[in-house]
Amino acid sequence: MKTLAALILLTLSSTALAAEGSAEAGKVVFKKCTACHNAEQATNKVGPHLDGIVGRPAAALADYTNYSDAMREEGAKGLTWDEATLATYLAGPKKMIPKTRMAFSGLKSEQDIADVIAYLKSVKAQ
Repeated sequence: MKTLAALILLTLSSTALAAEGSAEAGKVVFKKCTACHNAEQATNKVGPHLDGIVGRPAAALADYTNYSDAMREEGAKGLTWDEATLATYLAGPKKMIPKTRMAFSGLKSEQDIADVIAYLKSVKAQ
């Protein structure tokens, strides 16, 4: 029961943080991600593009074929990238999905996470 209450609090606080993020600041923080991900173009790199990521099911891009088995399994279980799941993943990808291929260790600042989510919500591929 304590774990469920903690998860609910984490989800609520993550959602609140994402609502307070700055897309402009998030664009700057996102530069850490651009070696592997596009957000402003629907073009895959080492990782899948992130255009339209908010609301998209995990491992759902048909034109990206390099998802890890772990990410595909999470997608099959129903994982959808909303603000709360993105916040958890951005804080520690391998903590959330231990066998993901994503090598990035995560963003340490809750504000950076909120800003990146705000940025991802604001971009539209060109």
